[in-house]
Amino acid sequence: MAQLETYRQKRDFKKTNEPRGRKARASGNTFVIQKHDATRLHYDFRLEMDGVLKSWAVTKGPSLVPDEKRLAVHVEDHPLDYGSFEGTIPKGEYGGGTVMLWDRGTWEPLYDARKGYQKGHLEFELHGEKLAGRWHLVRMNGKPGEKRENWLLIKGDDEVARGPKDKDILEEVPDSVSTGRTLDEIAQESPGWSSRTGKIAERPAQKAARKLPAGKAQKLPEFIKPELATLRAEPPAGPGWIHEIKFDGYRLMARIEDGDVRLLTRSGLDWTEKFGMELRKAFAALPLQTAMVDGELVVEGNGGASDFSALQADLSEGRNDRFIFYAFDLLHLDGRDLRNAPLSERKQVLKKLVGDAEKILFSDHFDDDGDMVLRHACRLSLEGVVSKRVDAPYRSGRTRDWIKSKCSARQEFVIGGYVLSSTSDKLIGSLILGLHENGKLRHVGRVGTGFTRSIAGGLFKQLEALRTDKNPFDGKLTGPERSGAIFVKPEKVAEVEFRAWTGDGHLRHASFRGLREDKPAEEIVREKPQTETGAESIPKSSVKLSNPDRVYWPDESVTKADLADYYAHIWRFIAPHITGRALALLRCPTGITGQSFFQKHAWKGMNKKIRTITDPKHRDDEPLVHIADLDGLLALVQSAALEIHPWGSTIDKWEKPDRLIIDLDPGEGTGWEDVMAAAQDVRERLAGAGLVPFLKTSGGKGLHVVAPLEPKATWPTLKRFTKALADIMASDDPDRYVSTITKSKRKGKILIDYLRNQRGMTAVAPYSSRARPGAAVSMPLNWEDLTSDIGPASFTIQNAPDHVSSRNDDPWEGFSAQSRPLPDVKSLKG
Repeated sequence: MAQLETYRQKRDFKKTNEPRGRKARASGNTFVIQKHDATRLHYDFRLEMDGVLKSWAVTKGPSLVPDEKRLAVHVEDHPLDYGSFEGTIPKGEYGGGTVMLWDRGTWEPLYDARKGYQKGHLEFELHGEKLAGRWHLVRMNGKPGEKRENWLLIKGDDEVARGPKDKDILEEVPDSVSTGRTLDEIAQESPGWSSRTGKIAERPAQKAARKLPAGKAQKLPEFIKPELATLRAEPPAGPGWIHEIKFDGYRLMARIEDGDVRLLTRSGLDWTEKFGMELRKAFAALPLQTAMVDGELVVEGNGGASDFSALQADLSEGRNDRFIFYAFDLLHLDGRDLRNAPLSERKQVLKKLVGDAEKILFSDHFDDDGDMVLRHACRLSLEGVVSKRVDAPYRSGRTRDWIKSKCSARQEFVIGGYVLSSTSDKLIGSLILGLHENGKLRHVGRVGTGFTRSIAGGLFKQLEALRTDKNPFDGKLTGPERSGAIFVKPEKVAEVEFRAWTGDGHLRHASFRGLREDKPAEEIVREKPQTETGAESIPKSSVKLSNPDRVYWPDESVTKADLADYYAHIWRFIAPHITGRALALLRCPTGITGQSFFQKHAWKGMNKKIRTITDPKHRDDEPLVHIADLDGLLALVQSAALEIHPWGSTIDKWEKPDRLIIDLDPGEGTGWEDVMAAAQDVRERLAGAGLVPFLKTSGGKGLHVVAPLEPKATWPTLKRFTKALADIMASDDPDRYVSTITKSKRKGKILIDYLRNQRGMTAVAPYSSRARPGAAVSMPLNWEDLTSDIGPASFTIQNAPDHVSSRNDDPWEGFSAQSRPLPDVKSLKG
C-alpha cells in the first residue's frame, strides 16, 4: 500500500515488533490514542480514514478544556493494526520507547471528512472509553522552510468539556485502556522490548509482584479434566452469576511449560500439531513460565461469530491462519494451583496475562440479566450463553456452577450408518444417527441437510472405511428406517442442529453442522435441559402446532407444518433480523385465499411464546409484540402469521434505527432488468456516502437494498436522508425513477420507496414468507448473484432450504459488523 511506504521505510521490522500493516478494509471509523514515552512523552492521535490511520503527535496530550489548544504534529500514516499495538520499541529504532494504548473507540465526522482533511479543518465527535464529545483538528499556516506540518487539537465546548480548574483527564486515567498497565509495567513486559536495553526477559521482581489468587504450590499437571456446563432452558437469574458467549468450536486446554505448548482436547488427546505454529508461538510469548489455560479454539465468520463448520473446513484444508483461542479460565500458573480460587479472581489474572496477545483473546463476560444476554446472543445468530457462578472454584466434570442455555436445540449424535446421495454413489445423502441409552445405541433418525458437495464427499470417504454388515443400533429398524441404509461402526460423532424431538424420540428437521473428533462416541447421550431442582424441563423447541396439515398456500400445497419446517431450517439466518424487534404481522387464518389482516398489537389467546412490550412513546396503547427465540417464531406460524415485518430498530433502542431500507417497486411496464439496474444505482450511491449496502428479493415484484447503521441517528434524520436519496435519483433520471407514491406517475418507472424509514413503519424481513401465490420468500443475495436468471419471486418455501444448505456462504454474513453511522445528506451530492 503506497500510503504506508513512509511508515515502512522508517522501521526495521527485524528489530521492532510493530506491525508491518495488513490489507485495509474498505472503510471504517475507529480512532486510537497511544501514550508514547520516546525521546519525550507525547500522545499519538490516530483517526481511521481511507484504510489507514491518519496520525498526529500531540506533544502535551489532549485536553478537555476548550481554551487549551494542543499542538498536534502531523506524521506519517500508520496501518490499521497499529491501533492495537501496545509494547516497547528498541533503542535506536525510529520512535524508540514505550507505547501504551491510552484510548480507543470510534469517531464521527460532522462534515465531509475528506474535504475537511484537505482544507485543514476536521470537526468530529469522539466516542471513546476516555474521550467523548466534539473536537477540532485545525492546520496552522506553516512558516517558510518549515518541514513539519503543525495542527492544533481543540476540544469543542459541549457537555463533556471541562474548565481550567477541573482535573486533567491525562492524570485522572493515566493507564492502558486495553490492559490496565502503566508505562513502566509495559516497559518491563516479558517477552518484549525495552527502549533502554532492547529485548528483555521477565525480571524476578516483576514475577514476584504479580498479584495471584490464593493457591497451593503444585507442579503443573499433565492434564486437567475440564469443567462442563449443565444444560438449562433459561439462564440463571439473580446476582452472583456472570454470562459468557457460548463459542462454536473445539474446547481445549492449553498447557504451557517453559515455552513448550501443548493443546489438549476435553478428553486429554494431544492435538497440538493440528493447529499450526502461530497459536503455539502466541502461548509461548505470554509472560509466564508454566500455566494451564481453559478455552475454546474457533474460526470466526465475517460477522465475528464463531462458526464450527468453518473450523471444520479449515482443518480439512490444512489451513491454520484463522484460528483464534478464546481463553476463559486459568487453572494453574507458575507452580500454583488456582482451581480453588473464585472465578472472578482467576479471570482477573487471566485478562492481564492475555493482554493484546496475537491469536489469543480473553473471553469477556456480562453482568447483566442472563435472559437479556441470551436474547441478544440469539439475535446475533450465536449458539447461546454459558452462565457461571462468579465466586465458585473450578471443578472438573459436569457441575451446576456452569449453566449453558442454547438458542436452538443442538447436540452431538453417533453416526451408525448413511444413505447414498441420489446424484452420486460417492456422496453422502443422509446420515443415520443414534444416542447411547442404558449402554446401547438407540436409533433417533436421520439428518439429510447441511452438506455441501465437498462435505458430502469427505464424509463418504471416512464412513466407507468403517462400513459393516452389522446393525449397530439396539433392536431392528422399521422398513422406512432401514431403507437404503449402509451401516458403519459407531465411531464417528456428528454435531446436529434440530427443531425438536418427536413424541417417539426422533429428531425433527435436523441439519448437519460438522464432525466432532474431540468427543468419543461412547460418551454421547441425550442432553436434557435441567430446572433449578434438576428435573427435566420443556425443551426450547416446545411449540405444538394444532392442525399442522392446514393448507396455507393451496396451489403449492404448502401447509402450516411445511412453513414451520422451513423456518426451523433457516432459523439461525433469520434470527438476527426478527428477534428483539417490535413486529407487524400479516395473518391469514385460513391461508392466502381467505381473510387477511395486519396485526401489530397483542391479541386475546396469543401464544405465551410471543412476547409483549409497551411502546415507550405510546404507553396508553395496546402492547406490541416481539419474539426472542425459535419458539416465538413457531408460535407466529401457529397463529397464521404468513408475513413478518420487523421494525428498523431494536426494542432497547426504539428511537435509533439500525438499518436503512430502500424498496424498489416497479410500476406497470417496467422490466426486471430495469429493477436490477436500479438496485445497482442505489448500491453505488449508498456506498459513495460511506454505507455498506446489502441486497434481497422482496418476494414480490421488486428488490430491497438494505444498509446496516450504527444506532445513533434519529428516525426523522433517517427519513430526511432516504427522501433526499429518492428525490436525487428521481431528479437525475426522471424517465426511470419516481419518489412519489402516486400510482398515476409510476407507469413505466420504478418507485424509490423511502417510507419504510420512519418510526413504526416496517418492511418484510429477510427470509420471511410472503402471503401471495407461489409461496415466495424474501431471499438475501450476493450482489454478483443479481442476474436475469433470478427473478423477484425465484425463492420459495419449498426450494429455499436446499438453496441455503447448498450455498457456500451467507450473503448477509457480517451484516451487523458492517454498521456505519448515517452520513450527512450532503454526502449524496458529492
